[in-house]
Amino acid sequence: MGSSNIDIPKVRVGSSSIPLLGFGTAVFPFVVSETAKESILHAIKLGYRHFDTAANYKSEPSLGEAIAEALRLGLVTSRDELFITSKLWCSDGHRHRVLPGLQSTLQKLGLEYLDLFLIHVPVSLKPEAAYEVPFKEEDIVAMDIRGVWEGMEECQRLGLTKNIGVSNFSCKKLDQLLLTSKIPPMVNQVEMSPLWQQSKLREFCEKKGIHVTAYSPLGARGTVWGTNQVLDCEVLKEIAEARGKTVAQVALRWVYEQGVSLLVKSFNKERIKENLEIFDWTLSPEDCHKISQIPQQKGWDAIQFIWDEGPYKSIQEFWDEEV
Repeated sequence: MGSSNIDIPKVRVGSSSIPLLGFGTAVFPFVVSETAKESILHAIKLGYRHFDTAANYKSEPSLGEAIAEALRLGLVTSRDELFITSKLWCSDGHRHRVLPGLQSTLQKLGLEYLDLFLIHVPVSLKPEAAYEVPFKEEDIVAMDIRGVWEGMEECQRLGLTKNIGVSNFSCKKLDQLLLTSKIPPMVNQVEMSPLWQQSKLREFCEKKGIHVTAYSPLGARGTVWGTNQVLDCEVLKEIAEARGKTVAQVALRWVYEQGVSLLVKSFNKERIKENLEIFDWTLSPEDCHKISQIPQQKGWDAIQFIWDEGPYKSIQEFWDEEV
């Protein structure tokens, strides 16, 4: 039987239940990490059941190996106990490349299906561009969102993914997608933290029945674009001290209380455990008011996709002014 210490709450989305706390596997620079498999196995032992990867993270094989090992060891009794998300990379962001992109992901994971498949970013790269970051400016091209989404819908109809969704989509881009989609996106995975609270987008998604998943709730420290600002935030430090919690726990608890699912990434065993300890206490209305007053600042601005001759010539254009 599984040996989970903590039973993570779930929310029903589409045909699936998403565990509200998930484990991220991106390590920048994106390379095959020797410690990833061991950390994922440790996370499964502690009770994590929701794992997030992507074609360009290069972590799909490590996650696949960890899942196979967890099943072999009896840490989970079946694949169905896990919720696995992966993402279509920009060079596969073309109608004819969506299905092959997912098939490649499934092969690397050693799985027959995903629980959730996302369009990673609403922009494409030329098909010949490798799964590499950084990439060449001249490889950036506009995404045919309608065509790519048709490819995503095909993947779901074939049973290769239970649900489909998007990542880094603004309200305007979601509206555009909803105009032509036969299957609406179940999830929009976006940056969200006490320093980037996404109130407008969350309200929009709630009205449209789209579940929000928060990435980088702690600011993605240690990535090329990450910031220490969440963990260095004085307001969060004061609340943490008064509560006997860590700053990270306060930040994660706040995100969790907004009714979204969230992804945390740490390969440090103590922090993997610490990040789970957010369910048996609550923030006070006073704490929440203080957090609501924190000046807002986006972490990832998508500057890599901004090019004078590309589809997006400014950060404002990419995010449809939602920055």
